Amino acid sequence: MPPPSKTFPLKGPLLRGSSRPRVALLGQAGVGKSSIFRAASSTAIRHERLAGIGPAYEECQVEVGLDQISLVNLPAIDTFHQLQGDVPVVLKYLLWGDRWPAIAHHEAHQPGKAFAAPDVLLLVMDATALERDLELALELAQIGRPLVIALNRMDEARDKRLFINVRALSAKLGAPVVPTVAHMGIGLADLFSTVVRAAREARSPQPQPPSPHIAAQLPAIADIVAAADVATAFGVPPMLLTMQLAENDDYFFDELRCHFPAQFAALLVARDAASAALPRPLDDEIHADRHHRAALLYEAVTRPGGEHAPPRWQRWADELFLHPRWGFIGSLTIFALVLFFVFEVSAFLDSHTVARLIAWAEPWQPTDVVGVVARAVLDGFIGLAGIVIPYMIPLVLLLVLLEESGIMHRVAFVVDRGFHRLGLHGGVALPFLMGLGCNVPALAATAAVTHGRDRTVAALLITFLPCSARSAILLALGGKYLGGFGVFALFMLAPIVVSLIGKLLKRRYPETTPGMIQEIPPYAVPTLSALLANTWERSRDIVTVVLPLLVAGSVVLALLSHFGADYWINLALTPITVWWLGLPVVLGVPILFGVLRKELSLLMVFQALGTQELEGVLGVTQIATFLAFLTFYVPCVSTFAMMLKLLGRREAYFSIALSVGAALAVALAVRLPLELLL
Repeated sequence: MPPPSKTFPLKGPLLRGSSRPRVALLGQAGVGKSSIFRAASSTAIRHERLAGIGPAYEECQVEVGLDQISLVNLPAIDTFHQLQGDVPVVLKYLLWGDRWPAIAHHEAHQPGKAFAAPDVLLLVMDATALERDLELALELAQIGRPLVIALNRMDEARDKRLFINVRALSAKLGAPVVPTVAHMGIGLADLFSTVVRAAREARSPQPQPPSPHIAAQLPAIADIVAAADVATAFGVPPMLLTMQLAENDDYFFDELRCHFPAQFAALLVARDAASAALPRPLDDEIHADRHHRAALLYEAVTRPGGEHAPPRWQRWADELFLHPRWGFIGSLTIFALVLFFVFEVSAFLDSHTVARLIAWAEPWQPTDVVGVVARAVLDGFIGLAGIVIPYMIPLVLLLVLLEESGIMHRVAFVVDRGFHRLGLHGGVALPFLMGLGCNVPALAATAAVTHGRDRTVAALLITFLPCSARSAILLALGGKYLGGFGVFALFMLAPIVVSLIGKLLKRRYPETTPGMIQEIPPYAVPTLSALLANTWERSRDIVTVVLPLLVAGSVVLALLSHFGADYWINLALTPITVWWLGLPVVLGVPILFGVLRKELSLLMVFQALGTQELEGVLGVTQIATFLAFLTFYVPCVSTFAMMLKLLGRREAYFSIALSVGAALAVALAVRLPLELLL
């Protein structure tokens, strides 16, 4: 009976496709705005210029659960007090998008690309310089769009013993505030969930009026703004236009003078009257008042102290796993742990389980058809045990342990940028690591962390990783006949091939996958029940999917050998073995049997050549060519079975063609230079 399907309640219509909201990422220089964009961005980023002038903005699609947003990273701005430099074009985008009102139709630089006005404003503020950024928050509230605030650098504020009452700050600004540590990915999942909720609710913060002594001097200017012809021509929220005309001699001031000379004359009179009634000129008073209100707000929501600080061990762990530079140390530690399982624990388990099974079955060499089929079935089960016991169970347990503890998500965040070069996200980091042990559990893990195009590309690339079986052959033959440098060179072919194949796959599968938010969950101690349940969930497919194909393949190849088809198989494979690879013709069958298990291929090489000392039979070039081909040639029938389950028939057969083609190309690239040098 299949397990019951999970259901998730929807909080409203899905925000996807034409309903996908646009989110403008705003902030001053150095607040971490670009760090948030890079953490959320996809591998396909669009670069455009606002109206063809100013610095380029970046845009990409981002998946937030079942919803999507278009995230637009705008040039840095610090205030609207003076509309100079890049500020006017950014403000035009926030107000109008590409649909400029009547006052802007005469400008030389018009929108050349479609870019709708944002649905949500996402302001990034520096928690260590909060008072400065609060002034920009007060100005953005006048635009009349939903506003979400990312209070970034909370770790640095904590180190400075600065406590910020986030709830009080949110209440006073009338906008949700989410604490984040962008360069570590902390809080970003909550941040973008809040952005989606703000887009769905479409509630804008109420603009905060200036202090009473200034507000008393603004009615005359507000009357000019409220005139029907002015309001229609500008298309700007009344409060924002009132404050801009009152304090600035820039863009809106000039446009009013050009289009409405009578109202412009009235504006000058109103500004002079207000300045005469105030201690300072009106524009200076407004600027000083905004600064004063931001200072009062800052004092109301901050105080020295270390309340709610996480435990010291957690801060050290985050520094180890999430720091932009030191985080790679934590990732390398995880790599070392996985490699330890691959080359130590798995080898130990293999020698005490599967190796003994093979030795137990070795004396049985049947000669009749029934016996050959029975022995082939037994070999299939032994082959399955050789995958599950030494490699799959330890590696899946390790993966689940890392997931449940929260460490895997941190590794994925750190390596995310590197995987972007392959058109993938950091979530595939540990499946790639598992591929060093066995491609089968790696593919199963890929299904849990990816979907769509990312799943296809990741699965295809994982098959080019040298699993422990292929690594064992490289170490056994290469270490004996090629030396340490030769083995190292062969292993280094793997990242080169993965990078090149990744670039080719980016053309076959265009980078249309939206960005993903790497969630950083809290640390946790995994429970035994969760470990066992999740391990079984990840492993059960190998019994239902892989075992039948493994047994069937073993039977077919055994029957071919029993009926003396070896000669014809070797003859049919001559163009590959002899002409292309430069190997003896008798190695055709051993190469073909490598699709069952790579160690079996090595054993059959010894049998076909009649010796375990290959130095007198094969040259260095032939051994290096053979190892290069075996490294990238179809991993095994178990991997193919998992590819069928994961990607379907078409992509599974494409993976075979891709691996065979890559193996032939790499082997030739190894063979030709060596023949010239040796």
